[in-house]
Amino acid sequence: MTALTGEHRIGKRFRFEAAHYLPGLPDGHQCARLHGHSYEVEFVLTADRLSGPGFVTDFGDLAPVKMMIDSALDHRVLNEALPELVPTSENLAAYLAGWFVEHVEPGLPGRLTAVRVSETASSWAQFEVAR
Repeated sequence: MTALTGEHRIGKRFRFEAAHYLPGLPDGHQCARLHGHSYEVEFVLTADRLSGPGFVTDFGDLAPVKMMIDSALDHRVLNEALPELVPTSENLAAYLAGWFVEHVEPGLPGRLTAVRVSETASSWAQFEVAR
């Protein structure tokens, strides 16, 4: 069999419920008023080489992400939980990527490549980490 070169990628999804509103939108815009979503967030990691028995990163090592989401975002008003940003999906994806790189990635063999945030089943925003 021919050996191929490339990268391995894994993804882990997390879900939470939260509300938000987006200031600065025109009167009557549906997103200007307080409303809620069932959010889905996916973290995508990659590695040039697999570690351990053949992992990019052990999925169990991503438990701190679930703990942070459950404690800081789940069943919250995102404008209050994250007052430093306007809680669009785009901004939330970038925020979560930054948090992950600072708090989780240093202890992992894999590295974060992207975070995707979905407010609905048919829409998403993605932040790709530049290295």
